[in-house]
Amino acid sequence: MDVVEIDLADPESSRDPVATYGAARERSAVARLVAPGMPSMWAVTRYDEARALFTDGRFALSDATFALLPAKIAPEYRPYLRTMQQMEGPEHARLRRVVSPAFTPARAAAFRPRAEAIVDAALDRVPAGRADLVEVARPLPIEMICALVGVPEDERGPWHEFGAVVAVGHGEAFVAAVPGIIDAARAAVEAARTRGGDDLLSTLVHTPGGPSEAELVTLVWQLLLAGQVPALLVPNAVHALLTHPVQHPDPAAAVDELIRWCGPQLLSLPRVAQCDVEIGGVTITKGDMVSASIVGANRDPRVFDDPDTLRLDRPDAGAHLGFAHGAHFCLGASLARMQTEVTLRAILRRDPRLPDPDEATRRPDPGTWRLTSLPVELSPTGAGAR
Repeated sequence: MDVVEIDLADPESSRDPVATYGAARERSAVARLVAPGMPSMWAVTRYDEARALFTDGRFALSDATFALLPAKIAPEYRPYLRTMQQMEGPEHARLRRVVSPAFTPARAAAFRPRAEAIVDAALDRVPAGRADLVEVARPLPIEMICALVGVPEDERGPWHEFGAVVAVGHGEAFVAAVPGIIDAARAAVEAARTRGGDDLLSTLVHTPGGPSEAELVTLVWQLLLAGQVPALLVPNAVHALLTHPVQHPDPAAAVDELIRWCGPQLLSLPRVAQCDVEIGGVTITKGDMVSASIVGANRDPRVFDDPDTLRLDRPDAGAHLGFAHGAHFCLGASLARMQTEVTLRAILRRDPRLPDPDEATRRPDPGTWRLTSLPVELSPTGAGAR
């Protein structure tokens, strides 16, 4: 079979990943990803095959998935970087089992009033008029993460600095921030042992048979990484709603369709083939890394009717792969949905409008569909009719 190649160094693949992965998907269920210095890697482009990848025991997560950071970070911090996303089998199941009760839909719903207060207070500090929605959205997940793990309001300054660095996702500043993040996470876990409360860490440190101290620190690190998804999704979603006018009584309630249509994650964490495997007529060699093309799968016409149309009433939008699938389905999905909905609703109440011409800009990034700037005009709180 003629294998499709996608050059991740080509600016076009980052400028329009929907078109790039869509064209590849319609030619083959698997495409080869190439870039200077990158090992052999594949992307599964179609929905059924991508969904199956998440549960296929012939592909496994491994240390190779996170090979970038450990070589650059002091040995004392490396153990904390191995999150549940990197674990398989009984080790993953045990830790997920003891942590899962803190991430139920009921817990996310209980956190909603606090989230609404955090978002409203943050937006109240943004004056009416022109604002960059990327800058507006970025601090909100950090406030929620700090509230979730019990960091007092007067101690959140460094966490906002961490969030700003993590949101970029690469570079020396990101690597340099890791020790400070881990030290702050250690301090948060220690503080949770001496206080009572209903925050995540206070609950887990007093749970019989709960996570170890190292696992709790790693959990905070993972929350900081995963918590950036709403910060990236909200600007994407607002831009989509403003550039693709749709009729819906409550656009903020259509989070799953927005994730399907403009979610920030383009590729899943890669898995390593444990043997030679054939997918869609393409042979994957043992040791090769394979990723699911989230953007390709979520626009697959074999599954979604008229997939390139943003339909906020789409009945099967929740089938998207933006939160993965199977044993590694995103643990914080309910929290992410709630946070995105709350933030969108608060922003839409201020009737955001794009300038003419639209000045939105995106960062060339082969793994993430992200806006670097989204200038909008905002009305005073409550002025919007949405």
